[in-house]
Amino acid sequence: MTDLTRLSAAELADKIHSREVSAEDVTRAHLDRVAEVDTDLHAFLHVDADGALAAARAVDSGLARGERPASALAGVPLALKDVFTTRDMPTTCGSRTLRDWTPPYDATVTRRLREAGVPILGKTNMDEFAMGSSTENSAFGPTRNPWDRERIPGGSGGGSSASVAAFEAPLAIGTDTGGSIRQPASVTGTVGVKPTYGGVSRHGLVAFSSSLDQGGPCARTVLDAALLHEVIAGHDPLDSTSIDAAVPPVVEAARRGGDGDLSGVRVGVVRELSGEGYQPGVLASFEAAVEQLRQLGAEIVEVSCPHFTYGLSAYYLIAPSECSSNLARFDAMRYGLRVADDGDHSAEEVMSASREAGFGAEVKRRIMLGTYALSSGYYDAYYGSAQKVRTLITRDFTSAFEQVDVLVSPTTPTTAFRLGERVDDPLAMYLADLCTIPANLAGNAAMSVPSGLSADDGLPVGLQIMAPALADERLYRVGAAYETARGPVLDRMPELKGAAAK
Repeated sequence: MTDLTRLSAAELADKIHSREVSAEDVTRAHLDRVAEVDTDLHAFLHVDADGALAAARAVDSGLARGERPASALAGVPLALKDVFTTRDMPTTCGSRTLRDWTPPYDATVTRRLREAGVPILGKTNMDEFAMGSSTENSAFGPTRNPWDRERIPGGSGGGSSASVAAFEAPLAIGTDTGGSIRQPASVTGTVGVKPTYGGVSRHGLVAFSSSLDQGGPCARTVLDAALLHEVIAGHDPLDSTSIDAAVPPVVEAARRGGDGDLSGVRVGVVRELSGEGYQPGVLASFEAAVEQLRQLGAEIVEVSCPHFTYGLSAYYLIAPSECSSNLARFDAMRYGLRVADDGDHSAEEVMSASREAGFGAEVKRRIMLGTYALSSGYYDAYYGSAQKVRTLITRDFTSAFEQVDVLVSPTTPTTAFRLGERVDDPLAMYLADLCTIPANLAGNAAMSVPSGLSADDGLPVGLQIMAPALADERLYRVGAAYETARGPVLDRMPELKGAAAK
């Protein structure tokens, strides 16, 4: 009998829509898988079995009546990062501050998933308020990497990537502020896409850094990611940053890429995103991937983006500055955690005590850094200068894309590091996003696709593909062609056999 959890989302959709299997059976199989392995992995913060099964039954009933599926993914279950509001499930953002908060409305992404007939299995674990590269900053404990449960699954969206890698869900949604979809995808052997900024609505996405945050798909194949991208993307009048433009033809591009022909495609290798500081096995995998692209017919060009080296510094001024503003709303006055509320304390004292108790160390670090950068006398020197660097990085991209169609680099300089290895060294932790941050600063589209396993430790490595804004389809064509030539990666992952297995 076919193990439904091992099929791709596209395969599951075909079977559901032809009524070869029921959406309810598919959803139940994934819920059973979550029950089997998630006690140890901790990819999920909340599982909504009743809601997911009800959504699946609704799809089955419609198909039985002869109705057309609501979308290409109707009936295919999904895991949702716990930073999107859901009216019927808690939205904690991995923080004690929102431990018991159930929002009064759905995020636009949540609503579009429901309208598309996609059962939502539950909410996935994350670094608190999406601040981190390892999912160790969650107030509710870390998520573990299915490849090695002593290692991190990336962050901030480690729960989403781990759930897909562990076959708990065929699809997931993440958010990417500085690499939080792509870096977890890289270290778990999955596909993760940051769409063009504004391509997917941020309405109902609890903000970390408003000029950088972007929701996007997590999947096991490039085509699956494209199918999900098409479901969640599109203009939203509720989001002032949403782009009023047609969704790029990502599914068509993924299917075209599957033929493995990249003739006429110019691929730029970014000189500044390799070399010293990169794990040897990561560089070897990247070089092999570039050679594979060449064999598929692509023209390989070395490209210089000189200001990328300043991206990390600029990001860690811009993002904390915006976070210090966005997180001011968590003041214990309207919702969320409230302590010292005994009538003997002023409103200011209640706010201070509640924020002290509710926010974790990394969130406090970034709030203080951002508040300092925005303070009188320092704004121009820090935040203003970082924005100028951002402009220079954007110009680097513009110049590069005049020469090539896409850019490539390793997704992250190393494979998954061990749990606890970098928690006391923020600078080492931040370096995990060295390659991914430039695309966020410029607002471009970017993807991580597995490039195999590192010879150093047998762990997954990601190939990052970057495209101009609103040219997301280029990612999918190149990514699908490379994926077809490379062959499967997740089938080499050690088998998970439940919480007792180590």
